Amino acid sequence: MSLGQNLQFLRKRDNITQEQLAESLEVSRQSVSKWESDTTYPEMDKLLQLASLFNCSLDDLVQKDISTKYVEDKCNYDLFMNQFSRRITTGVGLILGGVTLMLLLDTFISEVHGIDMEELSSIIFLFFVIAAVAIFIVSGLQRSYFEKKYPYIENFYSDEEKEAFHKKLIQFITTGVVLIIFGMILATTIVAVISPDNIIRDRIDLDMLSGALFMFLVTIAVILFTYAGTQDSKYNIEQYNLMHDHNSQTYKNGKKIGIICGSIMMVATMIFLGCGFLGNLWHSAWVVYPIFGIACGIVSMVINRNNEEEN
Repeated sequence: MSLGQNLQFLRKRDNITQEQLAESLEVSRQSVSKWESDTTYPEMDKLLQLASLFNCSLDDLVQKDISTKYVEDKCNYDLFMNQFSRRITTGVGLILGGVTLMLLLDTFISEVHGIDMEELSSIIFLFFVIAAVAIFIVSGLQRSYFEKKYPYIENFYSDEEKEAFHKKLIQFITTGVVLIIFGMILATTIVAVISPDNIIRDRIDLDMLSGALFMFLVTIAVILFTYAGTQDSKYNIEQYNLMHDHNSQTYKNGKKIGIICGSIMMVATMIFLGCGFLGNLWHSAWVVYPIFGIACGIVSMVINRNNEEEN
């Protein structure tokens, strides 16, 4: 946006006429009119006066689209997306946290009141999955209703807000990667350092313990990735609007990805339940979810990449 457009926006925002602005700057009304039409450019001392008068920086006044700083979040988009982000992160944390708890219980407890801990921990894990699925369903329905009600959102986030989050995004991703690498090192070290004749090996399954510790760190890392990813998409309002424009390729890609990934995860659930009920493989069958989740990510990347190449 040009200086003239910014000046016109600020003047109208504060209900100031060209005559009033000209009087306060001790110039003619014609000068203000020429500034707003970008016919002429004010001198530096007048630019400083304008920045002081409208309480903005000189850089914003001259180079940026200052109107974006004053766009209101009329539909509480930011609040809704923050809540959605926390719910999805909680659901993912419940599933991975359930796996971690299952491994820890199997590591330290063999049975409870005559009940084999492997069976009991599997039941506990299923409750975690049920809670997570309930959260996903409710969150999905709420987001679908919100998007139908507000298919278009004005971009009210400032460049400073986006830049501040981008720095946090880098921190989240870096921390998550470091946790996963540390978990791999820790799991390997536990098995390698403790000697076979150590008394701990007689009491604890070290492979199970190292797997539980690794899974705990992976859970924290994935929670960070999920929260960072959902928050990152929140700031991409342009993408949000394109996803609801039925004529855009982004909308068509989103529908295609949704159908394919929904089918993939349905197959993953069928495999998980089949392995669990028919083969009692609850402790290992859960790996289908991250594997099929990666498959969904690959499908999304391929579809979007093909679209970019076509364009």
